[in-house]
Amino acid sequence: MEFGVVDTGGGQITPHTTVADLGRLDRSKFVPLTGPVAVHGAEPGDALKITFLDFKLSGWGWSMITERYGILPDHFPGPMLKIWRYDPSGREPVTHAGARIPLKPFPGIIGTAPGEDGTHPSLPPYPTGGNLDMRDLSVGTSLFLPVAAPGGLLSIGDTHAVQGHGELAGTALESPIDVTVQVELVKNANLPGPRLQTSAAPARHLDRSGYNVTCGVSNDLTEAARLATLHMIELLDKEHQVAPIDAYLLCSLCGDLVISEMVNKPVNVVSLYFPRMVFESTDDYRPAA
Repeated sequence: MEFGVVDTGGGQITPHTTVADLGRLDRSKFVPLTGPVAVHGAEPGDALKITFLDFKLSGWGWSMITERYGILPDHFPGPMLKIWRYDPSGREPVTHAGARIPLKPFPGIIGTAPGEDGTHPSLPPYPTGGNLDMRDLSVGTSLFLPVAAPGGLLSIGDTHAVQGHGELAGTALESPIDVTVQVELVKNANLPGPRLQTSAAPARHLDRSGYNVTCGVSNDLTEAARLATLHMIELLDKEHQVAPIDAYLLCSLCGDLVISEMVNKPVNVVSLYFPRMVFESTDDYRPAA
């Protein structure tokens, strides 16, 4: 089954859009979904097993930084717009501010319909899926989603060519992408929420040379994440002379936010892992699995 997915801007952003055009975008057209697709025999209490088989890349996309989204709107109110052109085969990394980032496409949004009546926005996550923004929903991964409405009603949207865990700047490399999946019905699964099975080590496209890691310590998880991100932006500036707004974007594309510990209540430690390989001079880039 193939889903032809429009990017999260609803097709309003094109390869020719400039930052001056952003104020004229119709936000009501953002985050469109492809679907829903009903699965014969799917009933509440069942689950859909969705295995990702292929991603057909469009070769272009965009990233945006504005005060609406992201973990640091007070530091980077924007607006900033980056138009990307990349290898549609997915074999070559994208480049920005001296970094070379391997692609790993996935859908930011995938979900079945909630069980309650009414209109449900596409942007937030639900127990039935939705805006999960999980980089590991890539080729070979199987995602199990609870069925809460007859037929399941599966939809996909918000496709990304690459993103780190956290999508820290508010967008990833947003891109129109066709997604091919295999859908299987699992009767009486009674799942409380989404569940994944990956086919390989999730970060093998990035972990060849280790990571630089910064830590944020705070009683508040969000503030700890903000501190870890600010510390990484400072580190990238110091080590690679990357302008802060470019470092912020790079953190969104390939930095992985991790909750390191919550055992010392109320203090939390959140860490940001940034792959060292993206600044190495090498042609040894492996396509994402």
